[in-house]
Amino acid sequence: MKDLFIKRFLYYKELADKTFEQLNDEEVLWQYNPESNSIATIVKHISGNMLSRWTNFLTEDGEKDWRNRDSEFENDLHSKSEMLEVWEKGWKVFIDSLNQITDETWQKEITIRGEKHSVLDAVLRQLAHYPYHIGQIVYVAKMLKDDKWKTLSIARNKSEEFNIEILKKHKSEEIQQNSSPVCYAKSNEIRDDYKI
Repeated sequence: MKDLFIKRFLYYKELADKTFEQLNDEEVLWQYNPESNSIATIVKHISGNMLSRWTNFLTEDGEKDWRNRDSEFENDLHSKSEMLEVWEKGWKVFIDSLNQITDETWQKEITIRGEKHSVLDAVLRQLAHYPYHIGQIVYVAKMLKDDKWKTLSIARNKSEEFNIEILKKHKSEEIQQNSSPVCYAKSNEIRDDYKI
């Protein structure tokens, strides 16, 4: 299960990384208005959350005394390179911590702001939280780049072509199990009408 979570988190990290590749210093620091966050500020917040939540996560509360969450929303980074350094620091702590999880650890009780959670619940919370903010990053970047934006997924009006290519790549004998019951196409545990 741990490997699946790491795979999913790294997928979202890659979306952000591919977004950052398209942006310059000015663009990562841009704010729509004083009440909105720049991409760099969103990165600061994600990284601050990762550092607090996942440093010594099995033995210490996830909201560290040293964290200053409000300062994460100050637009005080000065360059894309500075932003990327903050970004990578948070991800290193997070992925290193996920790699510490064992089958026995998932149900271990930890706390975040004194509230009890299983390790599994804490990871699930972040699987909602981090992609939420990465979506904001992508959205702002798409607005900034306009027609120069390089899509990160299926290009507009190209869904049919994409699906054909995917189907060519994955023959029916190569279908792998997925979390969806419909995708367990070769499993004895599903109804006959879903089998291949």
